Amino acid sequence: MIRRSLLLVASLIALASCSGGSDETTSGGGDSFVSNIAAAAAAVDAALGGPQEFFEITATPQLTNVFVAVDGGTAAVPYIYLDGELQEPAPRIEGAAGQTFTADAIDFDETRVLVGVENDLPTATIDAFSVEGGPGGFVRYVVSARSEQGGVLDIVVAPSGAVIDVVLL
Repeated sequence: MIRRSLLLVASLIALASCSGGSDETTSGGGDSFVSNIAAAAAAVDAALGGPQEFFEITATPQLTNVFVAVDGGTAAVPYIYLDGELQEPAPRIEGAAGQTFTADAIDFDETRVLVGVENDLPTATIDAFSVEGGPGGFVRYVVSARSEQGGVLDIVVAPSGAVIDVVLL
């Protein structure tokens, strides 16, 4: 799988080159940034002329990163979805590997997917929500959150928002 550190670097570079952004809520409500996941996938599919294979799609309150698998899954092309529009692709990332998925595999409740984390960790700040490729085209949903003390957690959630696993980074 594409290493999170590589994705973080690509995201920071892309964020630095973008202006604007959104101040959307981190609440699990339907108007939160998690709704950009499906919109970003649809925008990439439309721009590229059909269903794509994705390594990962990560939404933050500022923007959504989309990593499209290319060349048989050996490289990735990152896109930014910002303020409802797909930006030009960033330079491709060589040496990518991992599981992929298509937009039709994304199936979570936008109004509930963050609720378990919000209830279990009410003082944490939710920084991002990711859909990652899994075996057989399945997906995994991961919430990245920060504690008041500065610890960073990756929290795997079910489509309903139920917390499945927590990894301290």
